[in-house]
Amino acid sequence: MVAGYVTKTSHCYNYVKDKRFMIQRIQTVYLLLIVALMTAGLFLPLSVLQLNDTLYSFDVMGVKTMLSETPELVYPAWELFALCAVIILLALITIFFYRKRILQIRLCIFNGLLLIGFYVLFIFFIVTMKKSLGDFSITGKIALTFPFVCLIFDYLAIRNIGADEALVRSLDRLR
Repeated sequence: MVAGYVTKTSHCYNYVKDKRFMIQRIQTVYLLLIVALMTAGLFLPLSVLQLNDTLYSFDVMGVKTMLSETPELVYPAWELFALCAVIILLALITIFFYRKRILQIRLCIFNGLLLIGFYVLFIFFIVTMKKSLGDFSITGKIALTFPFVCLIFDYLAIRNIGADEALVRSLDRLR
């Protein structure tokens, strides 16, 4: 054991007391992937709605007309935008609590619940729009799968943070 280093080569972990090396932890990569996917989800359409002959784009800001020169916001959904922003910020904040692994696990669990809440809110908006606009067809886009993929990354981060905590506790028992 080199001063300050504990290496577990089977999972490619490097535990370093210095803060600048915390990027090497695999759960940090998972949390950064959550940030990247949800940030991409802010700018990509979640689905396309077709009502009669008109196409609408549904993104986190709301439902906008697609084929016009200037997109007009028909049905606002700022709550989805706020939820995405909270998910992104919470994932970023979780990275910096690397010394408090139990808190990190709790924040990841809360972030997972927010990711599930994203789909609940999306379904709520679809049902509400069906009641107000009438019957329309909906086609999902790739950005609609991002929260599910982020949920998987969140689960993987929780598992690896738990493995770190177990390793640290086992090393504490050896002292």
